[in-house]
Amino acid sequence: MASSGVAGTSTPEFYQNVVVMRHGDRIDNFEPMWVSTATRPWDPPLIQQGRVRAFATGRKFRNNLPFTLHRVFVSPFLRCIQTAAEVVVALSAIAAGDDPNVIVGDDVPIDPSKLKVSVEYGLCEMMSRDAIRLEVAPKDGNWGFDVSEREAMLPAGTVDKNVERVYKELPKWEEDPNLHTRPRYKQIVKDLADKYHTENLLLVTHVTPHVILMSKNGIYYYKARKCLNLNLLINE
Repeated sequence: MASSGVAGTSTPEFYQNVVVMRHGDRIDNFEPMWVSTATRPWDPPLIQQGRVRAFATGRKFRNNLPFTLHRVFVSPFLRCIQTAAEVVVALSAIAAGDDPNVIVGDDVPIDPSKLKVSVEYGLCEMMSRDAIRLEVAPKDGNWGFDVSEREAMLPAGTVDKNVERVYKELPKWEEDPNLHTRPRYKQIVKDLADKYHTENLLLVTHVTPHVILMSKNGIYYYKARKCLNLNLLINE
């Protein structure tokens, strides 16, 4: 479908795409004893294979998606930050991006103007014992997420310092899955899509949004605008 342009010309209608991606393989699923010695047991990093998988996924995005991604929004949890970092490098690589011998983003030169990245609290894990075991949650309620530190883990030059986060802080601990978590995930997708309606987005988050954004008939599509496609990817 086309809309009328200047001087009788027509331009294709822009269809916004929002890709929702789950983080890669987390260490506590492969090394059960990691939790017992971890300083931050509620915030596990990726294993090396998780980084490899994330980089490979970014490469697939670059080579196979029929559209260009413009912005990445990522949960502040470490596994999501590390996943986003690998994907962004693969998408922005200047050289070696398709070299099969390059399996992670370390030392891969990038063009940071390709896309911009922002940390978004609204994409964080479900903040309840349904997703984070009570015995590993911080006893003092301090989750210790320093956005500046998380941003420093992302590829240099890609962080958009001018973005105003939708959620100014983490959701409260023990949020109700039905009253708070489900509406939060649906609303954050809607809010980000509305705010950046001329750009294609990648949201790097957790498994729960994928469950919530699926209907019994398939993928849940946010249809406030007819020109938005929502794509779900579980990276596991």
